[in-house]
Amino acid sequence: MQFAGRGIFGRFSTRMACWFAAPYYGRAYLAQYNPKGYISPSATIYHRNLRLGPNIFIGDGVVIFQSPGGGEVRLKERAHIYDNNYIQTGSGGSISIGCNSHIHPRCQLSAYKSDIIIGDEVQIAPNCAFYPYNHGVAPDRLIQEQPLTSRGSIVIEDDAWLGFGVIVLDGVRIGKGAVVGAGSIVSSDIPDGTIALGAPARGVKLRSEIQ
Repeated sequence: MQFAGRGIFGRFSTRMACWFAAPYYGRAYLAQYNPKGYISPSATIYHRNLRLGPNIFIGDGVVIFQSPGGGEVRLKERAHIYDNNYIQTGSGGSISIGCNSHIHPRCQLSAYKSDIIIGDEVQIAPNCAFYPYNHGVAPDRLIQEQPLTSRGSIVIEDDAWLGFGVIVLDGVRIGKGAVVGAGSIVSSDIPDGTIALGAPARGVKLRSEIQ
């Protein structure tokens, strides 16, 4: 792993290291051995403004894509992006993922019109989706011709935890230490330390109330 990197030789070195490591989560430890981190040879990176902190992990089948006008994608120190995540920026949008945050498999982060900002130590379960924009539905135009609008960026504060299949919509802030239950749709703010469930998600109790 000492020669790992995004270039051809670096990716070949990473592939060699993979031969001696278990697949999937079993390769996460490889990111510790090189400040450039671990980028799977099967990851697809088509992004000119990708900013990588030290010891990041990008797993198998991850796609990081930049549409015209898309802003940067920034992965801070020890951020982990596991297998088959899709991360894309388009016009007016950027993505930031904080230190030691973990995005588990098959999530979709699609930043158009506004940003997706994920804090430190955030845990995001598989199959979550983040959309900081809305698509118009006016009757006088084809759906594919409708303009995009946004109520604002998505902000996930430090130490939040999102369960399996959570959908987060535009203009939402999920507070520090908040927990969002599996399958919830978050269309309004979740306060700090709140456990929220449902579609739309609503607070049911505070973590501080748990005995």
